[in-house]
Parts: sequence; C-alpha cells; structure tokens
Amino acid sequence: MYGFYDECKRGFNVRLWKTFTECFNCLPVAALVDDKILCIHGGLSPELTNLNQIRDLPRPTDVPDSGLLCVSHTFGPDKVAEFLMQHDMDLICRAHQVVEDGYEFFADRQLVAVFSAPNYCGEFDNAGAMMSVDAV
Repeated sequence: MYGFYDECKRGFNVRLWKTFTECFNCLPVAALVDDKILCIHGGLSPELTNLNQIRDLPRPTDVPDSGLLCVSHTFGPDKVAEFLMQHDMDLICRAHQVVEDGYEFFADRQLVAVFSAPNYCGEFDNAGAMMSVDAV
C-alpha cells in the first residue's frame, strides 16, 4: 500500500495497518473552505456533477476500483476550469500526487497538489508541504 503497509508491518504489525485503514475509511472525503476551495484527496472524478454526491457518500466505506471515490482518474486543465466555474469556486486542493517541492500548481493556479510526506517511501527526493489559508 505505497509503503505504509510495509512500514507498519516492519515496525509494528499488520493489525496497526488495519486499524489505520478502518480509521481512514471513516474520514470525510472532502472539505469545502468558505464555499470557494474544494479540498479532496484524489481530484476530480468524471462522475462528480454535484457536491451533494460527496455529502451523500456512505461512511465508513472502502475505496473502490471505480466510481466517484476511485482515485485513479486523470483530468486536464479544461475540466478543472469547468468544474470551478460550474460550482462558483476558486481553487481545488488535492493530494495523492508526489510532487518535488511538496506542492505544485496546475491549470493556471486553479488547482494545487499538496503532498505532505517528504522523501516518500524512501524512493523519492521530494519535500513535504502543508497549506494554510488566511482568507478566501
């Protein structure tokens, strides 16, 4: 599981990894900051047309291989701009992408990828980052 499983197994036990997974499956899927910034782990799903779809997702739930919660969708700057315009938002903040400086803007600064794990899995020479919002 991208190194986390192995780290738990090596340093502790598989039961700890299962406990983390159960916890993650209960966490909110997204957050909306002042109705202008959508924070979401994987990015935009082509199935996401209405934010109520996110609100209506049952929790806890496992991450499926397809559908709204699937994190392996690709999308371009046109989809970012279209989504932001449709929902009257300014920015999408996403994770799930290793970036060298810990954060990276995309789509004319309409999307930012924030990755908090430095030197991810001991295989990348990336910085970790966090984002703080002072005002929207």
